[in-house]
Amino acid sequence: MGKFEVKTSAKGVSFNLLASNGQVVATSQVYKSLRSAKLGIASVAKNAPIAEIEDQTAEKFEKKSMPKFEVYTDKAGKTRFRLKAKNGQIIAVGEAYETQKACLAGVASVKKNAVDAKVVAAEAK
Repeated sequence: MGKFEVKTSAKGVSFNLLASNGQVVATSQVYKSLRSAKLGIASVAKNAPIAEIEDQTAEKFEKKSMPKFEVYTDKAGKTRFRLKAKNGQIIAVGEAYETQKACLAGVASVKKNAVDAKVVAAEAK
């Protein structure tokens, strides 16, 4: 089972979604409050399992409706994803992957782990 790890910093509150093996599979924006971050977590948990994948790396890709995972190539040539809610807001992003296959595995992990992930405070490092 995955978990949402909430971190507080001088800039605000953010979260990471961790897979059951402890790997970070998605990251949030920085929110102004814990309440807002928890709403973001709820949005990821609600939208990730039902979001379709829009493969923007394909030449003539099919546009999908929200919520959706947008898979794209960044400026460094790496494959990434971003999860958009029904309102079009980006609610989570993935790391830079070397291959599209690895990126799609990251999307699958978010879909699986977001559903019933516990919310925990990040441990001080």
